[in-house]
This record gives sequence, C-alpha cells and structure tokens, in this order.
Amino acid sequence: MYVSKVREAEAFNAGGPMEAKAGSPEHNSLQRDAPPTEFPSQKIEQLEHIMANYTQWLQKIENYIKESMKVEMAQLQQSAVHNHTAAMLEMGTNLLSQTAEQTRKLTDVETQVLNQTSRLEIQLLENSLSTNKLEKELMLQTNEISKLHDKNSLLEQKMFEMEMRHREELDTLKQEKGSLQVLVGRQSGVIGELEAQLNRASGNDTALQRQQQEMMDTVHNLLNLCNKDGVVPNSTKIVDEEKKFRDCADLHKAGFHKNGVYTIQINPQETKKVYCNMETAGGGWTVIQRREDGSVDFQRTWKEYKMGFGSLSAEHWLGNEYVYQLTRQRQYALRVELTDWETDGNQAFSLYDRFQIGTCYVSLLSLLLALLTPAHSSPPDVFSCPDSLLLPSFRLFLKSHSGTAGRQSSLVIHGADFSTKDMDNDNCMCKCALMLTGGWWFDACGPSNLNGMYFTQGQHIGKLNGIKWHYFKGPSYSLRATAMMIRPLDFS
Repeated sequence: MYVSKVREAEAFNAGGPMEAKAGSPEHNSLQRDAPPTEFPSQKIEQLEHIMANYTQWLQKIENYIKESMKVEMAQLQQSAVHNHTAAMLEMGTNLLSQTAEQTRKLTDVETQVLNQTSRLEIQLLENSLSTNKLEKELMLQTNEISKLHDKNSLLEQKMFEMEMRHREELDTLKQEKGSLQVLVGRQSGVIGELEAQLNRASGNDTALQRQQQEMMDTVHNLLNLCNKDGVVPNSTKIVDEEKKFRDCADLHKAGFHKNGVYTIQINPQETKKVYCNMETAGGGWTVIQRREDGSVDFQRTWKEYKMGFGSLSAEHWLGNEYVYQLTRQRQYALRVELTDWETDGNQAFSLYDRFQIGTCYVSLLSLLLALLTPAHSSPPDVFSCPDSLLLPSFRLFLKSHSGTAGRQSSLVIHGADFSTKDMDNDNCMCKCALMLTGGWWFDACGPSNLNGMYFTQGQHIGKLNGIKWHYFKGPSYSLRATAMMIRPLDFS
C-alpha cells in the first residue's frame, strides 16, 4: 500500500501545470539558450514556487503515509500484541500445569514424609513404653532376686542350724537305740510271757463267746415257746434292745423298719449311735455322711473327722475311726445319694459293690522293732500303712461302680488317702483340703468332694469348692443334699 501511494503522488506531480514536456520548443530553447551560470529572476521565482509546491506535496504525501502507516502499525501492533498475549497465555498455562503437577508431586511427597514420620513417632512411642515396662519388670525382678537372696541366706542359716540340731538328735538317738536294744533284750522274756497270757485269754474269750451264743440260743428258744403258747413277756423289748447289733442291717433283720437313730455295737467294748435308713432300696443302710441345709461346718480338723461331728438326725459325719471298725468286720456296699437344685429336686445315686477304708496303727513294740529292722526290710503293718507309722491314713477302697449319677465314678476307685486342712495326704503339690475345703479322699484333688462348702440356691453355680460330684452335674455345680450309706454286701 505504501508503494501504491508513492506512485500516485509521482503521477500527480508529473501532471502538474508547471511540468515542461520533453521535446517541446520551449524546453529545447531553454536548454540551448540558458546561460550556464545565471538564471533570470523570473525563473528563480518559478523554481521557488515549484519547490514550494513540491514541498507541500511531499508534506501531504508524508502525512498520508503517516496516516496510512498508523492504521497498519496499529493493526500490526494489535496482531503482535494478540500473538504475544496468546503465546504468553499458552506459556502461562503450561507453567501453571507444570506448577500444579509439581505441587501435586510435592504434596504426595509431603504426605508420604508425614506418614513415615507418624509411623516413626508411633514406633518410638511404643519402644519407649516397652522400654518403661521392661525397666519396671527389671526393677521388680531385681527386688524379687534381692528378696530371694535374703530368704536364701535365712534358709541357709536355718539349714545349718537344723543340721547341727539333727546331728545332736542323731547322736541322742544312737544312744537311745543302744538303750532300747538293751531294753528289748530284757523284755524278750516278758513278751513271751505276754504272748502266752494272750493265748490263754483268747481261749477264755472263745469260751465266753461260746457260752454267750448258747445263752442267746436259749433266750430265742424261750421266746419261740412263749410265742407258741400266746404269752409275750414284758421283757421281750428290753432283750431286743440289749441285743448286740453290728449295724443297721442287723437292726432291719430284727424288725426295726423305721428311719431313725439306733445304737449298734461298734466293737466288743464300745457302742455307737448311728442313723439308720430303713426305707431306701430295701433299707438296712448305716448312714456315714449327710448334707441337707448347711447347718454344720465341714471344714474340720483331722481329729474331728476321725471321731465324727454334727447331729445324727441332720447333717453329720459318722467318723473315720468308726467307719473303719465297721468295714473291717465284713464286706460292705456303699450307696451315695445326690440331690440337685432343680425345681423337683432331681435325685441320683452311685453304688459300689465293695467299700472299705483301711488304717494303720503301730504299737510301741512294732515301733521298736521298726527301729531295729535293717534298712532293706519294711516294718510290719496292718492295712496299707502310709509313710507315717504313727498316724492312720483311712485309705479308701472301692469296687464295681454303677448307678444314675454318671457313667464314670466320681470317687477314686484305685484308692486314695483321706486329707483334711491340717493333714495333707493327697497326691497334689497343692493342699486340696485347703483349696477345696472339707475333708475328703482327694487323690490329686479329684472329681468329687461331698464335704465342701454349702452354697444356697442361686449361689451354687461356678463353685469349685462346693459339694461336687463331677459326673453328675459337672465340676463347678454345688449340690443341694447328699448322703453316704453302707450296708453288708450279702444283705437281702
């Protein structure tokens, strides 16, 4: 456009009035006649006028070019600015995208760093807690070790004192042994004399028993004669009461068929009152234990369990010594009756065809013989003696279990010694009589204890130290009532 405007201006100048045509006569004459150095004033004025015209036209052309160039420059500037702005916007967008991506990556990295830092802090906290626990446990163990060390020192001192005492006692026993040997030698003749007297007394006792039996037969014959003649003397009841009954079975056979307390001849020198059950399973049962209401405390000593306690018509334990004397005279069966806490009071029983408890009493003579017996031989015993020669064990012996209180026996069949809170004869490192309460044939605490604590209804569940019979109601169910009864095996 600029070039076209210049050409228009040149064409306009070429057609102006002051332009002389080439080849005209005037032009030629001017070229021929004009002086080389001077121009006429008129010509000068014309030239000046022409120059002025040219100047004006040049100014117009310049103004026109400037005007034309302003529009194009504005358009070029706008286009350049637009392109530059678009480029800048694109660059800005790219930078923003890159910045956002970098920001996101930095955020992810920061999140990972924070998570890792949190994990490390948690681990450090846990390690700190573990360290504190270990320090406390170490302190406790150090204190325990210190206490054990003190106890060990005390025990060592006591052991040393016991050793010294033992040596002194051993020396004393050696001296006493010598004296006892001399005494045994002196008493040998006395023993022979005593044995002879004992044989003579046994013969006399046999004769007396024979005479007593003949008198009893005579009395029976007289009673039979009186019954045949319709005469019953007033002394019949007294004779029946004075008759020696070994147990409730003898009383039942003699015609006593009501439950109650009766007197039996426990041994030739002693009578004993017992409670007789004359109704259950044919009657004739001698009751040796009964629980029904918790009125009697069964956490007793060895001596109390040996001699018996309680009320015969209610809760009681007959006494191990008397049960021992009963069961050594003939074979007995044992019946254990159990009642739970159900609404109807479910009852069950366990029956054993053979029941016996053994004991071991050693006389002074036997003790002396034991002291003099060589180490490889065993001292004499009466019935399964325990290690302690001077104390009874009241070991339980059973055979052939049956009944409704479980398919297995809750009493130890193979034999167990009796234990109380002050006499531990069980086979457990613990003391079952203290832990489970009461006196019983615990063995290794075992599945039964009918002499445990009495718990009332609502408190009888979950009680390991209650009145339990494992194979009837489980190991932690305390029963409502129990009874242990014995009767001769040949009773009919």
